[in-house]
Amino acid sequence: MKIGMFTANYMDRDLEEVFRMMAENGYEAAELPAFFGNKHLDIDEVLERNGSKKIKALAKKYNITISALSNHPEGQLVLGPHTKDTDSLFKGTPSEKIKFGMERMKKTAKAAAALEVGVVCGFVGCEKFSRWFPWPYPEGWDEMANDFVERWGEILDVFEKEGVKFAHEPHPNEYVYNVETAVKSVELLGGRKEWGFNFDPANIILQGIDPVIFVQELGDRIFHVHAKDGEIVEHNVRRSGIQPVGKWNRIDRGFRFRIPGWGSVPWKRVLTELMLVGYDYVLSYEHEDVVMSRKDGLEKTINYLKPLIIKGKYEGRGDKLFE
Repeated sequence: MKIGMFTANYMDRDLEEVFRMMAENGYEAAELPAFFGNKHLDIDEVLERNGSKKIKALAKKYNITISALSNHPEGQLVLGPHTKDTDSLFKGTPSEKIKFGMERMKKTAKAAAALEVGVVCGFVGCEKFSRWFPWPYPEGWDEMANDFVERWGEILDVFEKEGVKFAHEPHPNEYVYNVETAVKSVELLGGRKEWGFNFDPANIILQGIDPVIFVQELGDRIFHVHAKDGEIVEHNVRRSGIQPVGKWNRIDRGFRFRIPGWGSVPWKRVLTELMLVGYDYVLSYEHEDVVMSRKDGLEKTINYLKPLIIKGKYEGRGDKLFE
């Protein structure tokens, strides 16, 4: 496995400066943002003005592999919500939001192909953030399946044509958010090979789920991994629960996103299970830690994860007795 970084951690700096920092700290791969208006990658420029050459040359200069393009905000618009909750992503009517989201995700697939990047990470959206809860309308999640299959099926047709895979990131505010819904999504899409997951263990433990179970159940569908941790703050959970409202930096929150090693993710178990299911790609460090600086995260993440990387499978002792 390689240790990479989501360059959106430093969207206030130009891409070459970020690549230089990454190389100096030993990072080998970059996940690049692809949503509208970000400073690191303009998918229109890549597609219309051959901007792929510049980015590929920059990656080569710093010996950085581009592991994935990432477009969570515009993927969210495909299924919603299409209320004021997503006005900060794109302001328009529900139909305008859906059209914009679908067009941008198709373009992201084409931009990934132009950059010779095999994976796009993102969200799929959800009509209502409460669809996981069966009251007062328990049929809500199942009925959303029609829109999910129709809209994302059309988008995935472009991914298939371009030879790129889409890695949805299961998350509490998504149509696909846990083990059960992830398995169901594969079935709903007829097992399409373009459909899989960006496994972020912090999002999984936020729901009280053992992330190792997700790896066991869906290992062959994990196309990319986020190196992000989450801290279940036990003394606060007893006060506010694991998912309280309010800002992430509230001192009394029951859950905080952290950098790897500073939270509750069992990294040795997770890396062992990823090895067992054959995942040998990238651990992409994403900084959402409200406690420490990005510089702290940049340095501490790779220092924590690098000794844990398993370099090869067990080959036996070399004798017949214990094989």
